[in-house]
Amino acid sequence: MIVFDTSALIDLFRGKNEILQSVDDDIASTAVSYHEIYVGIKRQKARAEEKFFRRLFSDIKILDLDIASAERSSEIMSRLMALGISVNAFDVLIAGIAESNGAEAIVTRDKDFEAIAKVTELNIKLY
Repeated sequence: MIVFDTSALIDLFRGKNEILQSVDDDIASTAVSYHEIYVGIKRQKARAEEKFFRRLFSDIKILDLDIASAERSSEIMSRLMALGISVNAFDVLIAGIAESNGAEAIVTRDKDFEAIAKVTELNIKLY
């Protein structure tokens, strides 16, 4: 399973379908990315975006933030803090959810995941 970060989902909406060419596995995303997407949709009252994402989120698996992923996320964040590395907390939650659900990789353009890769086993596919 490959987890698409929020940035990858937004780029799919923008028509950057070449992101999909490097993926030959099941695609999933997280409840955190769902939250980030819908904050923007609701703030901007963006109907075209809402229609696209309603369809997309019904077609892919959405991984939830549960106790196991919260535990894993807290481990990731504490390791990053010990190294003096500051990253977006949402990205750490996404990584914790992905790792606790057995994801092989995260597809993203967000450079924070390079730092997260230093303290996890996740394969980060930057594009």
